Amino acid sequence: MFESLTDKLSGIFDQLTKRGALKEADVDEVLREIRLALLDADVALEVAKDFIERVRERAVGSDVLKSVTPGQMVVKIVNDELVVTLGSDDGGINLVGTPPVAILMVGLQGSGKTTTTAKLGQRLTKQEKKKVLMASLDVYRPAAQQQLATLGEQTEVRCLPAVIGEQPVAITKRAMQMARLEAFDVVILDTAGRLHIDTELMSEAQQVRDAAEPVETLLVTDAMTGQDSGNVAREFNEKIGISGIVLTRVDGDARGGAALSMRTVAGCPVKLMGTGETMEALETFNPERIAGSILGMGDIVGLVEKAQQVVEEEEAERMAKKMLKGLFTLEDMAQQLSQIRKMGSLEGLMGMMPGAQKMKSQIADANVDDKMIAHQEAIIMSMTPKERKNPKVIKSSRRKRIAAGSGTTVQEVNRLLKQHKQISTMMKKAGKMGKRGLMGGNMPPGMMGGNIPGMR
Repeated sequence: MFESLTDKLSGIFDQLTKRGALKEADVDEVLREIRLALLDADVALEVAKDFIERVRERAVGSDVLKSVTPGQMVVKIVNDELVVTLGSDDGGINLVGTPPVAILMVGLQGSGKTTTTAKLGQRLTKQEKKKVLMASLDVYRPAAQQQLATLGEQTEVRCLPAVIGEQPVAITKRAMQMARLEAFDVVILDTAGRLHIDTELMSEAQQVRDAAEPVETLLVTDAMTGQDSGNVAREFNEKIGISGIVLTRVDGDARGGAALSMRTVAGCPVKLMGTGETMEALETFNPERIAGSILGMGDIVGLVEKAQQVVEEEEAERMAKKMLKGLFTLEDMAQQLSQIRKMGSLEGLMGMMPGAQKMKSQIADANVDDKMIAHQEAIIMSMTPKERKNPKVIKSSRRKRIAAGSGTTVQEVNRLLKQHKQISTMMKKAGKMGKRGLMGGNMPPGMMGGNIPGMR
């Protein structure tokens, strides 16, 4: 998300920080460029206008214009105001209330509501340790109820059995009754998608809301909707009342205007965002991190959190000690590749690295993508256990067999083996340096000496 906006802002700020002293006219010129970049990213006109006015009010002050680094101060002001625009509200889901509490999911047709319902159900089950019941109220779209039931099986989250002919309000009451009898903590109600001008369906949603008395009413909207997203949010808020927004398909939106507009237009926070097709790809919307991402600063904290979700601490420590002894096998490499894949798309992960936008061409030239990881996993899986533990035995004939078995080329096999050797050598050297630091005490503070568990 925000690739286009980030590219443009990076270019603007690169020129700005090189200017040295700034005059008020310089600030105005930069703000005009920022305004055009925001509008091109599908940010609502009223939001872009208000944002520029706030930035200008702070940027033309004497503290900035007379500063030793005025360009950097302007960038900081833009960052601060982006956070304000995105919203400083706590993005957590409200679960306060006497169980079972209800969460009502509303939105337009095709916004990804049913998939998001299942993602949220899994998230609350695994991360919040809640007993969750999902219920589909969509009696209009063919197989809609079956879709949620299938996703429920996939995520291991209970789903209310469908009853033929039952209407949404009755389904809601039955779901709440079942939740009370079986001690569920949360009931997630997946309503039918609707056009925001559909008076009849809006009235039905109001009746469901009154029957369930939800602690959260979440508007699920496609991040690629663009400027119309604000109108959608405003309409739903006026007719039903929404407490938060979930942005879907964030990973496919190159502009990101919806995220910047909706907090201001709707008057309620963006709480979650869907970042991929997997059931795990639902993240808390963090304004500070999003602002940093827009300005090309990356999201290291988010990257670490992703890693923590797929890698157990004890396993990470075991692997670190093993690697520092130079005992890094191809089986270990396959395990790491699998963990990277579980963290999400490689493009998304690279985008969380500071300065990644400026290295796009180099990354593209290196052909680093999800397909490459899949190929490398296939190559390793085509090896025998002996070959994975001791790559030295993999001579020419074995490489041909492995390439044929994995559907790759001998060149790709050679490339993987070379990469593995380089990592092993690097880790072995790092391990030796760490040991010298431990024994001689001459390692710089914060380096490997003395800080690796089990090496004291």
